[in-house]
Amino acid sequence: MFTRKKYLLFSFVFIISLFSLLKVVLAEEAISNKELFQRINQLEQEVSQANKKIAELEKKLSNQEKSVQLKDATLDDLNQHIDSHLLHKIKGYQLLEGLRMGIGATSVLQSVANANGEDLASPPESVTDLSYSLDLEFEKEFNQNSKAFLHLETGDGPGVEDELQVFSNVNRDADDSDNSLSVTEIWYQYCFKTQPLVLTAGKIDPTVYIDTNQYANDETTQFLGHIFRNSPTIEFPDNSAGIRFGLTIGDFSNVQLLALDANSDWEDAGDDLFIASQISFKAKLFQREGNYRLIGWVDNRNHIKWDDSTADKKEGYGFGLSFDQALSENLSLFGRYGWQNPKVYLEGENFSLKQAYSLGLELKGSLWGRDDDRLGLAFGQIFPSDKYQETNSVQADSEKHLEVYYSFKVNDHLTVSPDLQIIWEPYGGDASGGDDTIIVGGLRSQVDF
Repeated sequence: MFTRKKYLLFSFVFIISLFSLLKVVLAEEAISNKELFQRINQLEQEVSQANKKIAELEKKLSNQEKSVQLKDATLDDLNQHIDSHLLHKIKGYQLLEGLRMGIGATSVLQSVANANGEDLASPPESVTDLSYSLDLEFEKEFNQNSKAFLHLETGDGPGVEDELQVFSNVNRDADDSDNSLSVTEIWYQYCFKTQPLVLTAGKIDPTVYIDTNQYANDETTQFLGHIFRNSPTIEFPDNSAGIRFGLTIGDFSNVQLLALDANSDWEDAGDDLFIASQISFKAKLFQREGNYRLIGWVDNRNHIKWDDSTADKKEGYGFGLSFDQALSENLSLFGRYGWQNPKVYLEGENFSLKQAYSLGLELKGSLWGRDDDRLGLAFGQIFPSDKYQETNSVQADSEKHLEVYYSFKVNDHLTVSPDLQIIWEPYGGDASGGDDTIIVGGLRSQVDF
């Protein structure tokens, strides 16, 4: 039996045991809650990492889908996937790849003693004029076999040319376009893979391929006078629509064939054609390189016979020769000869020519310690047509030209060239302003950007 003493002892032990049990239970509960919170935190971190991995996977899948779509995408498809600024960069990169550009500006100051133009108030008189031209050239190479070319040009001032009455004028660079920008050339060229043949089609400058010359073919750096730039007996059209074939025969010869709109008006294509060919041969004389060219041309615009105005559907035609030959390391010679049908003239022309020639030389400045300088000297004559002389009862003497220039290279971008031209018997001695000898002094500046 429980005595009071035993009961108190039991109660005491029970209470102590209960408190101990509660303490253990509470401690266990506390430990479980802590572990639970830790587990929850751990799970949150795992969920966060899983979400990141899911996002990365979604991004990779999205990029893969875009790359597959962009592989064969059109320009419209690109606009859906690439912002306009990025698209502009891509297009700009593709445009610039294989693109070359050249910029050149030429100014010519000329002063004339005894200007004889028929529009002058009191010829002969002294005149000083200035002209300039600007050339922008772009060449885009698409691959080894094809390229395109664009030549833009502007300028202002006829110089002294509108105040002279001559068979061949004195400033081939004058571009009296009143600062209007024009397309001088634009063409596409294809080189055949299996043949040494080149096809060019578009708006073409015929003097690039016909009547060429290494020492007298560039008015911005060589001779300014027209007679020394190209033969005055060839009826070159202005840069015009047409085609050109170039055939290379080994290392010693090439052939150029050109067919252009003779009127340069882009009207009735094929009706009036200027057709020309040049055969060039390379030779070695005096152990130096030389080039020799034979030229033939036909202009089937309506020409009129001098002695029969009813015969107004004749053709113009002619032939020419051109050569340049190095004689030594510092001395080179060049020459031209041209002949054209003397019996006809183009409607609107006041005269016609029969033949012309020019001879000249170039000395390199290395002779006097200026490796990049050059001295050019040339003389030429132009002979009017006998039928022109007979029909108009004019004197029609030969017009004689002399030109000398010195090209002084100031630096890599600027070249200055003093130039002197003398013309005897201008306009064959029949100029309305008199036949006094014309003397033209000039200064040309060429800036290459």
